[in-house]
Amino acid sequence: MDARLLKYATADVPRYTSYPTAVRFADGFGHDTWRRWLNELPDDASLSIYVHIPFCRQMCWYCGCHTTIPNTYERAEAYVKRLLREIDMTAPLINGPKGRVTHFHFGGGTPTYLKDEHLSAIVEKVETLFGFADGAEIAIEMDPRTFDADKAKALAAMGFNRASFGVQDFEPRVQELVNRIQPYDMVARCVADLHAAGIERVNFDLMYGLPGQTEDSVMRSAELAAGLEPDRIAVFGYAHVPWFKKHQKMIREADMPDIEARYRQALAIKETLRANGYAAIGLDHYARDDDPMTRALHDHTLRRNFQGYTVDPADALIGFGTSAISQLPQGFAQSARDMARWATAMEEGRPAIDRGLELSDEDRMRAAIIEQLMCFLAARPDDIARAHGFDPAVLAASWDKLGELAADGLCVIADGEVRVPEERRLFVRTVAAAFDAYYKPVANRHAKAV
Repeated sequence: MDARLLKYATADVPRYTSYPTAVRFADGFGHDTWRRWLNELPDDASLSIYVHIPFCRQMCWYCGCHTTIPNTYERAEAYVKRLLREIDMTAPLINGPKGRVTHFHFGGGTPTYLKDEHLSAIVEKVETLFGFADGAEIAIEMDPRTFDADKAKALAAMGFNRASFGVQDFEPRVQELVNRIQPYDMVARCVADLHAAGIERVNFDLMYGLPGQTEDSVMRSAELAAGLEPDRIAVFGYAHVPWFKKHQKMIREADMPDIEARYRQALAIKETLRANGYAAIGLDHYARDDDPMTRALHDHTLRRNFQGYTVDPADALIGFGTSAISQLPQGFAQSARDMARWATAMEEGRPAIDRGLELSDEDRMRAAIIEQLMCFLAARPDDIARAHGFDPAVLAASWDKLGELAADGLCVIADGEVRVPEERRLFVRTVAAAFDAYYKPVANRHAKAV
């Protein structure tokens, strides 16, 4: 990696799963505003629902998610009861007929930590109060270590039709260093159990930048992952933030690859997956040629939200559970990240929303440019500005920054289009940041660009 790229690779840049990003959310967000936003949703608005389950059996040292290790299952049972109450409180605020949920996603944590009866209660509650659209995707994140054929059958009976595994890496030494031991055979058996139960759509997550990883080892893991033929594979760079996630102190920095090694690992995974028939999607996703996500890339309907890249066409994303983020046409709202505060709100029968941001017209315009870049590695910023009612002159500072990036080879500017060349795909966030009116390159606030 030459010096020009190195300065960008080491910079902290947002992942742009939203714009403005979550660091811009303001505390003290009003409950009346939240209720009004829900009331204002059109009667025919399609809905996406996210449920956060913040429990795991064991902590993985690399984890950056909002999760905890409960000392007894009773904590999870109490959480589910409050979660059902939150759904009960929220549903009446949304007008219109039922049957508009196009996507329902369980994230965590480890949602399959819950007993079947509690998972089923949540699914049934959402189906009763909201209703699923024809062909709705019902997805769940899973841990292979707490999964078996009976669980697969139970999930299929509940209506789940997509499952996502946190594979991360297949190397035994790497798994040992990050406290997540799950041999290849275990993952292969889980995939087979899902398929046997009728759940055909499977996603994997892989990571680079973990302790003990090398260019050769991540290629082996990517090859093994591709051999199991998941529909989609997401590839994330490990973000080492021990000042924020205390358990990451268990990872020795001496065992971690440096920035140049991370870059080579990311490229090695990309080339391995592409050689195995996976199309590169945006920054960090890969999908088989016949997958809806690949089709969405080609027909320009791909979108990006807090779950990453998606084909979900919903007009509004409603989040339930502690830390869950909702994305509505008017802006963003996040539930209390502190589980005790969230639980208190549920017991008192009030919304747990405590942070949020109302979008300005300029926010929407810049968000459209950034989403185009993140999804398609190309955008026509001035055209988008005009479509949103703005004089393109408002983007003057962004064009100045793009000129610098183009000079360093991160993007190409021609005929009003900004394009990120394939060999600089990993730097698309850096190019997108040129349109972020709030971005300041402050250390330790966002993930590294590579």
